[in-house]
Amino acid sequence: MWASVREQLWRWRGIFITAPSVAGMVIGLRLAGWLQPLEFAALDQFFLLRPPDSIDARIVIVEIREPDLQTLGQWPMSDHQLAQLLTLIKQQQPRVIGLDLYRDLPVEPGHQELVNALQSIPNLIGIQKVIVNADGAAVKPPQPLTKLVQLSANDLIIDADGKVRRSLLAIDEKGEIIPTLGNALALSYLQAQNIDATTSDTDQVQIGKARFTSLQENDGPYVRADTGGYQILANFRNLPRRFDQVSLTQVLTRQVPNDLFRDRIVLIGITAESVGDFFLTPYSAGWGGQLTNRTSGVELHAEVTSQILSAVLEGRPLIQFWSEPLEYLWIAAWALIGAMVSWGLRYRDSASQRLPLTAISISGLGVGLVGGSYLAFLQSWWVPVVPAVLALVGAAIAVTSYVARSTLEIRETFSRYLTDEVVANLLETSQGLKLGGEKRKVTILMADLRGFSAISERISPEQTVAFINRYLEIMTEAITQYGGTINEFLGDGIFVLFGAPVQQADDAQRAIACAIAMQQAMQQVNEQTLAMNLPLLEMGIGVHTGEVLAGNIGSRKRAKYTVIGSHVNLASRIESYTVGGQVLVSKAVLAETGVTVRIDEQFQVQPKGIQEPLTLYEIGGIGGEFNLFLPRDDEAMIALPWQLSIEYTVLEEKRSGSQVFQGSIRKLSTNQAEVCAAVPVERLTNLKIRLLANSPKSRGMRDVYAKVTDPFNPNTGCFTVRFTAVPPEVATLFDYLQQMAEMGEIGRRRDAETGRQEEKREQGDFGESDRSIG
Repeated sequence: MWASVREQLWRWRGIFITAPSVAGMVIGLRLAGWLQPLEFAALDQFFLLRPPDSIDARIVIVEIREPDLQTLGQWPMSDHQLAQLLTLIKQQQPRVIGLDLYRDLPVEPGHQELVNALQSIPNLIGIQKVIVNADGAAVKPPQPLTKLVQLSANDLIIDADGKVRRSLLAIDEKGEIIPTLGNALALSYLQAQNIDATTSDTDQVQIGKARFTSLQENDGPYVRADTGGYQILANFRNLPRRFDQVSLTQVLTRQVPNDLFRDRIVLIGITAESVGDFFLTPYSAGWGGQLTNRTSGVELHAEVTSQILSAVLEGRPLIQFWSEPLEYLWIAAWALIGAMVSWGLRYRDSASQRLPLTAISISGLGVGLVGGSYLAFLQSWWVPVVPAVLALVGAAIAVTSYVARSTLEIRETFSRYLTDEVVANLLETSQGLKLGGEKRKVTILMADLRGFSAISERISPEQTVAFINRYLEIMTEAITQYGGTINEFLGDGIFVLFGAPVQQADDAQRAIACAIAMQQAMQQVNEQTLAMNLPLLEMGIGVHTGEVLAGNIGSRKRAKYTVIGSHVNLASRIESYTVGGQVLVSKAVLAETGVTVRIDEQFQVQPKGIQEPLTLYEIGGIGGEFNLFLPRDDEAMIALPWQLSIEYTVLEEKRSGSQVFQGSIRKLSTNQAEVCAAVPVERLTNLKIRLLANSPKSRGMRDVYAKVTDPFNPNTGCFTVRFTAVPPEVATLFDYLQQMAEMGEIGRRRDAETGRQEEKREQGDFGESDRSIG
């Protein structure tokens, strides 16, 4: 059972690791308060998107606008003017009047008139400033209203970003509960309908059927908020459309209907721009981040009144919140969803398809999350949308990063044994690990070292492995540079593909360029052989293009990506026809090239099993964007001072034939020799040559391997061979013979030059005698 559980844990490890980690990080960020600005912004946008409600007809505002100040001629307005305003409003019998103007000091003329007016209006509620903060000191209420206990506080709660999102209902001032203006007006309005408020010990106030729960410090979008007094989250109703409003001048000049204020709540407040009694709200946030649409303080008090009345009389819900544990579960659930979606798509199609599919899936879920949160907001529920979105996206990114890192580790591991292209085919396609294949045209490059067997016999196995690894490393860099896929290392041979598993239009061009670059890179390999006091190495390369079966070949237990078909065998045959430093390509390769190549030689061969002769081309370079060329082999053979007797056998499939032939070497260079024999030998025949002991220096030497490059010439009885493997002691002998031949040639040239000079001198002396005789 434990094994099964462990298997499931491993199978879903990405989810078990990332989901809790991301959820914990998001919850930690939220508790630290770092997400609060984003949650404020989300709340503001929800308010902006919410359809506007109808105007609350129970409330009317008497505004003191900028033109009113010009009409009054002063500010604050005089007590006489204020008394006149209150008397006119009282005459229309409003249900309650809210005076949102400070009047702690008399403003003559008419102070006694104002006192009489205040005392004669029992449904008038004045204001005072209770909270002392950066916005100002406390302000006392009007004295007459203090005695009548018709007071309220006009303090507002402003969030850290300068916006009003909370409604303050009451303030606890040294044990005395002081209602705010909006709350006092609502309670006074409701008392006329015999609806009173009752308070419980659980920070809840019951008014009629509506229950108001005090805001806690971590409720909704808030983190460690100052929730002193009695606060609720504002559920704005009228701000987009405002309230019914009339100006001070209209009332004083009796330009309003006679029943405009009857049985309504009337608020009197300043809205003139010069006074600056304005505040930012969620409706002040535009889509471009510009803050506009400031709201006056009197409108905010009216909004609190409307919110309470709507909840009590109409059942309009207040904004509610989840408990903190439920919010944490909500965040964890979206982290789990994001992790599951991303983890479930990790092996879906290729990486180029998987990432967009994951992004689309997460984006769709994110849109659904935001949309669902908005629908919940329309039902007066606030859910933590920002932390949930961060958990969803964060978990998806974490899983994607984890998968990418795991894939990279797997890629690095398998790339030691497979090419990058094959690893990508295995990891990034759904068919990568399936057996089977497809027919496709590929260009095959086969390369093999010449003379390495002789070197491996002279050094230790450790040195041999180190040397071959260095050789393969150098060749791998050249192959990778030209986009080849190393299908296999065959001892000191290399099997390279162009066109599988990734096919491109210039596969043949890149294969030729790669072959030239590999031959040029042999200089780096031979720098190491010289450092080890070993003979130089050469490499032969054959290139062929044809249709093969490419794919994962093998059994379910063991398989590999490779290509099979007759063209693979033909590419191997072409490589076998090469000599050191040579690049041979087939006609099919040239037909696919499409760029200028330097053809040093062209000839035909007849491979076994092939009915038609095969034309091969020795390539010395490629132009175009590659511009790679090999130096021409123009070294001339030198006639030896004596013939070097040999015997040779013909190699068939790397096995020595039984018949031994006699011959002699007459001319020699570093890599070639002219061999004379009585028996004709075909071109590209592989020979094993043994030096006969007709010279003291040739006794006890090992065999030399060579390939016939120029066929038997019946006129001279000779043919040319290219050495493919020369033992060190034979190489030393050949160097000695070349030096002797060169010295003899130099001596002959010097004797000839001396003879010509003597002849000229004699002719010169004779001419002078003639002239003297004449």
